[in-house]
Amino acid sequence: MNIRKRLLVPERRRELPAHFSWLDHRLVQEHHIERAEVSAWALYLFLVTVGDADGLSYYSDAALARRLGLDLSRLVRARKALLGTRPDRV
Repeated sequence: MNIRKRLLVPERRRELPAHFSWLDHRLVQEHHIERAEVSAWALYLFLVTVGDADGLSYYSDAALARRLGLDLSRLVRARKALLGTRPDRV
């Protein structure tokens, strides 16, 4: 079974930075990592790990919460924290 995926917001397509590493250096260099709690970074790591070349993944909130051991309200807070710490293109 082939799943056809499409970018929901094409302007937010993931692009590799010039100084590539598996995780963006700016998280540490620009102190973004200090602006969110551990659950937010656990969510980030999970989504980066399961995302395809366009950064897309299709885990429901319930599945994410279960995999990360979070309740749904904490998952929502973690996502909001990540959106508030993005170095670009919020």
